[in-house]
Amino acid sequence: MQKREGLWRVKIIKKINTNAVIALDNAGYEVVALGKGLGFPTVPYELEDLAKIDRTFYDIDPKYFNMAEDIPRSVILASAEICETAEVELACELNPNVPFTLADHLSFSIERFRKNLEIKTPLAYDVKHLYPKEYDIGVLALDILSRHTGIMLPRMDAVGVALHIINAEAETGNMHSTMRILGIIEDVDNILEESLDIKLDRDGFYYSRFTMHLRYLIQRLIDGKQISTKLGPMLRQMAVECPLAYHCTKRVSAYLLDRHGWRCNDEEILYLLMHINRVKEQFENRTSLNGKKNGQN
Repeated sequence: MQKREGLWRVKIIKKINTNAVIALDNAGYEVVALGKGLGFPTVPYELEDLAKIDRTFYDIDPKYFNMAEDIPRSVILASAEICETAEVELACELNPNVPFTLADHLSFSIERFRKNLEIKTPLAYDVKHLYPKEYDIGVLALDILSRHTGIMLPRMDAVGVALHIINAEAETGNMHSTMRILGIIEDVDNILEESLDIKLDRDGFYYSRFTMHLRYLIQRLIDGKQISTKLGPMLRQMAVECPLAYHCTKRVSAYLLDRHGWRCNDEEILYLLMHINRVKEQFENRTSLNGKKNGQN
């Protein structure tokens, strides 16, 4: 993402700020180069000492060039290291623009932290369970940022980093789509807790399975590709055997139709019912076990 073989001669063609420039490498590729004082000389000029370059970034959309103007060099360096770490851990190539979009996010987070402004992250549970690897990278990112800047952000900021990594895993990141899915999951969680009169165990196995199923259901509905099996007729039997979970499932399907215009077929409703019933049973089993323990004390 940020490196390309053959960088042995560089011509600086445009200044972004004192520490960031746009250059041409020996093959004629345009590159954003980061290094202390690279923007001081009058451009254009030939850079003879390549040791002055800390980082190079290829394939950056020009609209992100101005973004680098006000971001401290240390934050961009931290962001670049975070992105490289993510590519190794996730075994994928990230959107090439993410070092700058993530750096912009981190810069804002640092400013907010210095002003003691707290921003709640209601989607933290969903991100942690749906994207555990990306969340772990977000936690690691806080240490990387601290090493480069001397500032340790609160652990909740790992969620924001994870969201940027999630979006960058695709060829073109789409923060709106990710936030939309997470928002829907949060709405559905509220429906479950209200309809079933339960408190979701967001660390539980069946809740993790449920949210993962819901995530892929939403994506199928967005793509217009619902499950098509011969199990649809089982829905009536399951509705009789699990009336509370069925009522809750119907509320969820009504929400998806009314709020988002997605009509679930019988197969999708059946699988959703099965997952919701497992979450309900897990809550009942945990409540029963806690009641027995309390009775013994």
